[in-house]
Amino acid sequence: MDVNSNRLFFIDAMRAWAILMMLQGHFIDGLLDTLFRDPNNLFYITWRYFRGITAPVFFTVSGFIFTYLLIKAKEKGWKNPRVKKGIRRGLQLVLIGYLLRLNLFGLLIGEIYESFYLVDVLHCIGLSLIAIIAIYLISSNRNKYLFPSILLLSTLGLFLFEPYYKQWSFSFLPNAIANYFTKSNGSVFTIIPWLGYTTLGGFVSVLFTKFKDLKHFYPAAITTALGTGLLLIFTSSDGFVFLFEQTGIKLFKLIELNNYLFIRLGDVLLVFAVFMIFRSLMMNKTILKIGANTLSIYVIHFIILYGSFTGLGLYRFFHHQLSPIAVIIGAIAFIFVCTYLSLLYAKQELAIKNQLSIAYASIKQEAILLQKSVMPKSRFYLLKIRLRLLRLIRFVKN
Repeated sequence: MDVNSNRLFFIDAMRAWAILMMLQGHFIDGLLDTLFRDPNNLFYITWRYFRGITAPVFFTVSGFIFTYLLIKAKEKGWKNPRVKKGIRRGLQLVLIGYLLRLNLFGLLIGEIYESFYLVDVLHCIGLSLIAIIAIYLISSNRNKYLFPSILLLSTLGLFLFEPYYKQWSFSFLPNAIANYFTKSNGSVFTIIPWLGYTTLGGFVSVLFTKFKDLKHFYPAAITTALGTGLLLIFTSSDGFVFLFEQTGIKLFKLIELNNYLFIRLGDVLLVFAVFMIFRSLMMNKTILKIGANTLSIYVIHFIILYGSFTGLGLYRFFHHQLSPIAVIIGAIAFIFVCTYLSLLYAKQELAIKNQLSIAYASIKQEAILLQKSVMPKSRFYLLKIRLRLLRLIRFVKN
């Protein structure tokens, strides 16, 4: 990539890689027969380790891209157009996260299942973007180093104190709120500690914004990412043991006992380094399109695999039933189908949005005219429901 380019293509490629890794990870983890989950099998443990890298990379890249665009704007504070766009985007992701867990058959009998309130990737990324905006607004009119400092300290704080807050039940909160902070009710992800990877991505994006045009930036960035990543992976646990022995602070020992956050942070930095090294090869149009359409890919994969809205997904029929050969072939086909449908949708998205706008305007005009005339209450309420549904769809689409 040309260092003078405003677009960081290797970041788009990282996002594409992360979403494809997520597709195969969810497919294999959900459908592979338990008989083949051998912790002594080299292929299985290698796959499981790399699967664990996917979410940290995805959260980090999301924070990077969002913050990079946020701070590139000339306007500051609330005048920055990216602030309102970001809040809207964050709320959209949370809303889509809930919609994907909605069961239409349950609604028909007037019941919302508990799984609807569980928190997943989209909820956490949506709230993480809003959190970054809050940090940005707090620090926008102050020292220029305050924003990146708060981002970095947020990551360190969330990672260091995870052994303490992961034990909290948050039982004083309603389950729908507690699910954002604890996995005890079945949430897949929680805002803490995963916000930490997003704020890390934001911090790294600030560094790129300030220094990427320097002559030797990329060699220095690659060396730093490689060195720091390897240190975190191979020495951070020993480092926390040393700190415990020197200070007697129990927290350091607790971190060492389950040091996944800092090790995965090292993995993220290594992935950054690899993609920066090969950044000149990251301009393939298909890869960039996949990176630009990760949300639609995620939604499509969720519907096919987990059966959003109907409960009739692959997970229901083949949960932990496939052999290694079948699951590998299936994962490849699953990746192809999800990406193909996403790219096909992307081609039609503008036309879909235009049709929604036309339909919304038509129904709204009808409502205005009918309000002036006598009409059955049932028809009036039906019209209001149609308007609200279209308003909701437009909100999600935009």
